[in-house]
This record gives sequence, C-alpha cells and structure tokens, in this order.
Amino acid sequence: MSSDSPRTAAFDAAMAAARDHLAANDVQQALAQLERAHVLGQRDLVRHWQVHALMLRAARMAGDGREQRGQLLRLALVPLGHLFRRLPLGNTGRANVSALAPMPLPPELQRLLDGD
Repeated sequence: MSSDSPRTAAFDAAMAAARDHLAANDVQQALAQLERAHVLGQRDLVRHWQVHALMLRAARMAGDGREQRGQLLRLALVPLGHLFRRLPLGNTGRANVSALAPMPLPPELQRLLDGD
C-alpha cells in the first residue's frame, strides 16, 4: 500500500476516527471503524498489527474478555498470516468471526482495494 493511495488515506482516516471514539469512550463506534481499517490494512503487516492492537485496547475498555482473547490470538496470528499469505479478504478482524474466513466486501471498500 503506497503512502499516498486512496486506500492508505481511508485506512488512516478510519484509524484516526477509531482513536477519537476510544478517547470519547465510544467503544462500539471505535470497533466499527477498526473493522473498516482491518479490511483496508490487512495486506500490510504493520498496519494489520496496529489494527489488532487497537482492537485489543477497545476490548479491554469494554471489559469484553472474549474479544480480548480473540485479539490476543489474532496478534499472534498476524505474522503467520503474512508469512504464509493466509489473509482472508474482507475479514473484519473481530473475535466474533473466524480469523480465517473471507467475508463479502462492501462496494466502497472493494473499490479502494482494487485501486492499488
């Protein structure tokens, strides 16, 4: 993902919005933005890791043990997923979905992913 691509700009915007929502204790809106950021950033190891780290923080703020455990597992899987090229397209990155399951993409996100 080039640093000036529309996908990068959308990823950065989603991450900034997620941080703003967390600062306001609006965990659900933060997680919605993080799901978007996950889809956009999962092809890049560092961005992928950053999303899961922030998802873990959101899960801790919410006191959601299941999501915390899921995010810890995903943080461990991120390097392996990149090493073995097992990154399921469209996956939102949350603990309520399989870490290996591809998911349908909203048209807007599909356009951003196709643009790179």
